[in-house]
Order: sequence, then structure tokens, then C-alpha cells
Amino acid sequence: MDPFEVRVRFTQHLQHLNASVTSANKAAQYALRYRDMDEDLHSCILEQLERNSMNNRANIMYFIEHLCDMAAREKHHDYVRMMQRDILRVVDAVAPEDGSGAANVKVVRKVLQGLQSKSFLLAQTVSEIEECLKERDTLPDAIGLSSPITGDVEMGGTGGARDTPRKANGANYPRLDKKQIEQRIEEDRERHKRLRENIWAIQQGAAGGDAEFEKLWEETSELGEDDFILYHEEAEERAEAAREWAEEYKGKTVGTEA
Repeated sequence: MDPFEVRVRFTQHLQHLNASVTSANKAAQYALRYRDMDEDLHSCILEQLERNSMNNRANIMYFIEHLCDMAAREKHHDYVRMMQRDILRVVDAVAPEDGSGAANVKVVRKVLQGLQSKSFLLAQTVSEIEECLKERDTLPDAIGLSSPITGDVEMGGTGGARDTPRKANGANYPRLDKKQIEQRIEEDRERHKRLRENIWAIQQGAAGGDAEFEKLWEETSELGEDDFILYHEEAEERAEAAREWAEEYKGKTVGTEA
């Protein structure tokens, strides 16, 4: 395929990203299919981050973590290295210094934490970026929406009391129309629902062992005297229940024979 056509199609994938895993999978698979053009496709990601709406920038931010995951599994680490190299530019695009992307600060934090937990980013790097983000999270509902990550879905700034929000220096924030606000709320709700579904997921061990058994074994306390007392009480309760059932069954049997 012509390199220009590859860029155009990948750009379309990025522009149509949403909260679904399917859209992120398609874009990541496309990027890995044309891995020989990884530098060009990475530049597409940066261009779309700097040109698109704040909603789309948030979707691309989530996609970056997804791409790094798939690239690592495919043993193509160039995408990860380029992300590490340009992470500051990515953060500046998703949550700009002027405060216009304050609603995306939570998104950036969540993705950075995910990248750190998977060893794609150093803890020191994430800590330094976090210091910068503190100054950009002053007006979380400045553009009429908020992006919940660990709490319930919020609908900040949709009331009529803030028709003309302003930055600290007095300049107007860009307003989002009602459709964009509703789209963002719905996408955040979908991600939050998926996050709750994955809370109980347990990663399988590298050696193929039973990760769930190992987790339970580590979390189970040592056997003590209280445990034996509890077992004895439960055994007595079961024996009593068995006697009552036997008497009841015997009474029914006798009544039937009579």
C-alpha cells in the first residue's frame, strides 16, 4: 500500500476512536501491520493530538496505552520507545498549559499510571509530569465537562450558572457544544463500567501457574486457635441441622406408612 494511503487510513482510525475496545484494537492492529512505517504512524498520532477536539485527544491518550500493550506483546518496542521520547509533547497536547484541557487531566493521570505499572515509563518521569499537571487541574469543569476515572460519572459545568467560564488570566475557554458534552459523558461512563468489570481480573503468571490460587494463598491468614473454635461451632451447627432433618424425615415416613 502507498505510504500516503497508509497515513490517511491510520488518521481515519484515530479520528474515529471512541470508548470501545474494538476501535482501539483496530487502530493498534493497523499500526502493527504497517510497523515498517512506525515513525510516520507515530507522527500521525502526535498530529491528531494537536489538531483534534479535547474529546478525541482523550480517546487517543487511552489508545496510546493500548498500542504500547500490543506492541510489547508483538515484540515491536519501537512504538514504546517513541512514546517514551515524546511523552511530554503528548501530555501537553492532551492537557495544555492554558487550562483548556483541564477536563483531560484525570485521563492523563490514569494513562500515565497504567504506563508506569507496566514499566513503559519510569516512576521518576511520571512524578515529574504529575508536578506539571497540578497546575493544569485548577478548573476541572472549565469547558463544561469532567472526566471521571475512579468515581461516579460527573456532569460538571452543565448548569446555567457558568455560561462564560474564564481562565485565571481572564481569557475565555473554548466552549463545547451539547453534543460533544453528551458524547464525552457517555464515553466516560462506558470506560468506568469496563473498569469495574476488570477489577476482579487476575493476571496469569508467566510460568503458567494458577495465579488465582497463589493470590488466595498469599492473602489467607495463618491457621490459629480462633479458627479451630469456629470450625468446632460450625460442626455442631451442621450436626444439629442433620438431627432435625432426620427427625422430620422420620416423622413424614411414619405418617405415610400409617
